[in-house]
Amino acid sequence: VQLQASGGGLVQAGGSLRLSCATSGRSANSLHMGWFRHTPGKEREFVAFISGTGRLTHYQDSMKGRFTISRDNAKNTVYLQMNSLNSEDTALYYCASDTRATVQYNNRWSNPSAYFYWGHGTQVTVSS
Repeated sequence: VQLQASGGGLVQAGGSLRLSCATSGRSANSLHMGWFRHTPGKEREFVAFISGTGRLTHYQDSMKGRFTISRDNAKNTVYLQMNSLNSEDTALYYCASDTRATVQYNNRWSNPSAYFYWGHGTQVTVSS
């Protein structure tokens, strides 16, 4: 499985960005997907999760209402729409994937160790 994240960039506070994660190597609906972000000096932080079918989603509490995760399995792509961005959203954003059904349960979706496949990150910088 290969994951390719894109869509990062420089945006002003209050602005929006849409990140994309292109997947390959497995059927898209078999890949449960997570977005994480990392800032130097901090631990990798869970952002959002979507199940392979798209029926199940979860978000970090601080991002609910601002971020939306979605997927288009016909295009083998998962999206993260980010609105009302602020300086605290500045980070390197990663998409991650796993095929095991267990990632959907017991809050495992928020744990980086639950994901076997990782893509390279895409940088998001929010200027104030």
